[in-house]
Amino acid sequence: MRAVLTWRDKAEHCINDIAFKPDGTQLILAAGNRLLVYDTSDGTLLQPLKGHKDTVYCVAYAKDGKRFASGSADKSIIIWTSKLEGILKYTHNDSIQCVSYNPVTHQLASCSSSDFGLWSPEQKSISKHKSSSKIICCSWTNDGQYLALGMFNGIISIRNKNGEEKVKIERPGGSLSPVWSICWNPSREEHNDILAVADWGQKLSFYQLSGKQIGKDRVLNFDPCCISYFTKGEYILLGGSDKQVSLFTKDGVRLGTVGEQNSWVWTCRVKPDSNYVVVGCQDGTISFYQLIFSTVHGLYKDRYAYRDSMTDVIVQHLITEQKVRMKCKELVKKIAIYRNRLAIQLPEKILIYELYSEDSSDMHYRVKERIVKKFECNLLVVCANHIILCQILKIFVDNLFAIILLKQATAVRCLDMSASRKKLAVVDENDTCLVYDIDTKELLFQEPNANSVAWNTQCEDMLCFSGGGYLNIKASTFPVHRQKLQGFVVGYNGSKIFCLHVFSISAVEVPQSAPMYQYLDRKMFKEAYQIACLGVTDTDWHELAMEALEGLDFETAKKAFIRVRDLRYLELISSIEERKKRGETNKDLFLADVFSYQGKFHEAAKLYKRSGHENLALEMYTDLRMFEYVKDFLGSGDPKEIKMLITKQADWARNIKEPKAAVEMYISAGEHVKAIEICGHHGWVDMLIDIARKLDKAEREPLLLCATYLKKLDSPDYAAETYLKMGDLKSLVQLHVETQRWDEAFALGEKHPEFKDDIYVPYAQWLAENDRFEEAQQAFHKAGRQREAVQVLEQLTDNAVAESRFNDAAYYYWMLSMQCLDIAQADPAQKDVMLGKFHHFQRLAELYHAYHAIHRHTEDPFSVHGPETLFNISRFLLHSLPKDTPSGISKVKILFTLAKQSKALGAYRLARHAYDKLQGLYIPARFQKSIELGTLTIRAKPFHDSEELVPLCYRCSTNNPLLNNLGNVCINCRQPFVFSASSYDVLHLVEFCLEEGITDEEAISLIDLEAPRPKREDRQRETINNSSQILQLVETKDSMGDEDPFTAKLSFEQGGSEFVPVMVSRLVLRSMSRRDVIIKRWPPPLRWQYFRSLLPDASITMCPSCFQMFHSEDYELLVLQHGCCPYCRRRKDDPGP
Repeated sequence: MRAVLTWRDKAEHCINDIAFKPDGTQLILAAGNRLLVYDTSDGTLLQPLKGHKDTVYCVAYAKDGKRFASGSADKSIIIWTSKLEGILKYTHNDSIQCVSYNPVTHQLASCSSSDFGLWSPEQKSISKHKSSSKIICCSWTNDGQYLALGMFNGIISIRNKNGEEKVKIERPGGSLSPVWSICWNPSREEHNDILAVADWGQKLSFYQLSGKQIGKDRVLNFDPCCISYFTKGEYILLGGSDKQVSLFTKDGVRLGTVGEQNSWVWTCRVKPDSNYVVVGCQDGTISFYQLIFSTVHGLYKDRYAYRDSMTDVIVQHLITEQKVRMKCKELVKKIAIYRNRLAIQLPEKILIYELYSEDSSDMHYRVKERIVKKFECNLLVVCANHIILCQILKIFVDNLFAIILLKQATAVRCLDMSASRKKLAVVDENDTCLVYDIDTKELLFQEPNANSVAWNTQCEDMLCFSGGGYLNIKASTFPVHRQKLQGFVVGYNGSKIFCLHVFSISAVEVPQSAPMYQYLDRKMFKEAYQIACLGVTDTDWHELAMEALEGLDFETAKKAFIRVRDLRYLELISSIEERKKRGETNKDLFLADVFSYQGKFHEAAKLYKRSGHENLALEMYTDLRMFEYVKDFLGSGDPKEIKMLITKQADWARNIKEPKAAVEMYISAGEHVKAIEICGHHGWVDMLIDIARKLDKAEREPLLLCATYLKKLDSPDYAAETYLKMGDLKSLVQLHVETQRWDEAFALGEKHPEFKDDIYVPYAQWLAENDRFEEAQQAFHKAGRQREAVQVLEQLTDNAVAESRFNDAAYYYWMLSMQCLDIAQADPAQKDVMLGKFHHFQRLAELYHAYHAIHRHTEDPFSVHGPETLFNISRFLLHSLPKDTPSGISKVKILFTLAKQSKALGAYRLARHAYDKLQGLYIPARFQKSIELGTLTIRAKPFHDSEELVPLCYRCSTNNPLLNNLGNVCINCRQPFVFSASSYDVLHLVEFCLEEGITDEEAISLIDLEAPRPKREDRQRETINNSSQILQLVETKDSMGDEDPFTAKLSFEQGGSEFVPVMVSRLVLRSMSRRDVIIKRWPPPLRWQYFRSLLPDASITMCPSCFQMFHSEDYELLVLQHGCCPYCRRRKDDPGP
């Protein structure tokens, strides 16, 4: 630290006090009975202020700089503005000793010999407080809450803003040690308020706000008259009877002298926020100094040690930015650092530190040795085992004989040796940097405008030097690379340059791009790689890799590409190295591969051609889609290669989303499949049709692909055209089936029966999926899929029964029976089983058909059937039902209908029987009341049936009971009754069979002969009585002998319990009339059934499909109502079986 006098002036009187304006532009001095205002920049006296009548002892500026106050021996206080105008004056009872402004508010503390006052602009009067002793000095805390008063009797009183005493500090010397100056530390970084106290006991002490002393008293050996802190509180100024101003640390350690004077120093102050100090003396001298704190530091590689707060040493790791502080508590004069050693020179001793470990990042130091001796030296150097103190004439070292490396003609300002100690760089007094070879003493080169120099510790041939505001980097003998930089170069490690600027050192990251490119220009790849390792950008690494690759220095290129993680080029280098191991030595070929990777395709093609590998050039161009260059390269070459080129060009057009161009190219190259795939993918039907029509029918694969895409694109007509061109009828059938073009499919099936299954089975499945089960059944049947047809019908039947659609159930059972008959006809192995099922399903169809009327009658109040019909149906069902009642048929409903209709028609006995039967069955609640009532009322009816209802057997003319235990057969002849399928009354038909040896065809021919029989001659006789008219038929004897042969067969008495059918001969057949015979012409393997009508005038109609019998009038009415047979649903316009 050294003090430089900036300006000096002298007043006529003693300088009692000084105050700076907060912005530092003005200086107010109390001298004599006047205030002197100075300009701090050059010491010009701006204006003397007169206002006091006696000596002015004190002056203080407000924190905001708007006003200041002065106190005088005339007992008055004057408030002045910053424009040097007095605005207020008030007085005390004694002379004013000191004044101080609150740093937070405008409150002013003024102290006299007997009291102190507190005044602020807000209050009209001054608050005064008595004092037990003369107040010499005062100071406010930083927060403005407390005021410390220093008294002549050695007591320090700490008061609050209201003047109340909070803390009282008694100094050991008492009245013998008057407290002459006090000041609070202005630093806001301190956790506690610290008060510095200087008394005339020649001691400096520090106290906390609580009154607790900090540390011990420090002996001054002079009477202090003033004490002042620097703005940030890091240093203290003290002046007094020793006629000088001394600089202390904030802890009271003396650092040095600011300036020696000719008389006592009465006051000293620090200019705000600066290192300028003003000193006022008893003889009126005013001195303005600038304090220059010199930098004390040391540097070794990436460790930098420097002085902080004059007494501390901070070691900073420039790479990791770690710092460690060592408190020496004395003035640090010199610092030296080397490897793991640190030397610190203090005024009376030298401390040697060492690191705890050899770790390069370790920052923990410990004291190794202390050298307690006072040295005066200009430079301190520490080595591994010694320290060197450099003075002007001598160097103290263990070797008395110094070695002369070389002699320099001019004075040396700075020097540095290279890492290998083979080169020496010197900066002389002419600012020239000279580089020597130490072994040969040869001057290698020199550079101007240098003030400091440093070798790179990681690269032998690189150094940097600074000067003229620029940083210069020089590699080998290449030209200097220059960039702007302020300060001095003190170190160079890798890519980091350590620069000292003003008082701090910083690490500057400098890319080593420029020297690297200098090496690259000369194809010195290994040296360029070494420079790059010091620190360059990724772009520089990539450029190095490329240059080395083009120079075929694969080792350097590989390492550089690894740094930038370029796997593509690393694969290239790896493949080239493998080829070299296999014995390849053609450098042109290697370089061609490099150029192709770099995008220099034309150069690569030339090298490929020169090395005799034209095929590689062709492959490269085609892969890159540079087809025009390929054509130029090929010229008029092989047609196969040209075709291959067109194909690749089409592939490229396809990849770059130019599909139409790709299609045209594929077609021209004969790649029809790829062209079709593109057209199909984009839905271009027109182009597909065009391609299909141009293709030859022998080219099945592309034609088939065309048809497939046309089918997908909903163009079945064009797809069919393509299949026809190919002659692929099976695919055509599949197309019609998939597109549900059934008419076309059926037409094709007619021409080609082998596709019958392929058409009708999908058609049936489609019908079934669309709930058209009847048609589906027929289609399955047509396709020969009898099993599927039966399954569909069985499912339909089950559904109809479950949903109480008994007429549909009857229809489906009839269809099932016919299916079974077809199977029996087609498959002899299943004949017996299928015939059994046929008869079973026929029986179920009859039952459900009859039960439909019963169900409608019981569920629907508006029945379409008359009582006699319902009566006949219920009797028919009662006699026909097997032991296991079919699903869905209710015996309760049948008996209830029978009872109800029997009662209505006069069959009371049968009604009573039905009601009795109902008592043993579970009766639904809705029928319960009606049945109970009917059971009671029937008891009142006679126990017999009406004779009109009794059925007649037309074979034996026997009257059968209404309740027949044998079922629907005659109790006498066992002849089965033939019922009408609508009214269910017994028809006048008798079934007969043919004698052995008569075929159906012969029987038909005999019946058709219809031989005439003589007519009977009947005579009538009419008798009229009073009450009646009687008509009698009288037969002659001749006529009785001419009887019908068939009738003669019927007159035979049945004696046994077994049924004997009516057997007819040829003679009988010949006598029959075609009108009287009804034939059920069952298909094989069933036999035809023959029925003879005994009442030819009563017409009977048989459905030609289901062979059910009806009264002709009933049948015609039902067909008109339903448009079809009520049993088998054969439409009237359908052809017969």
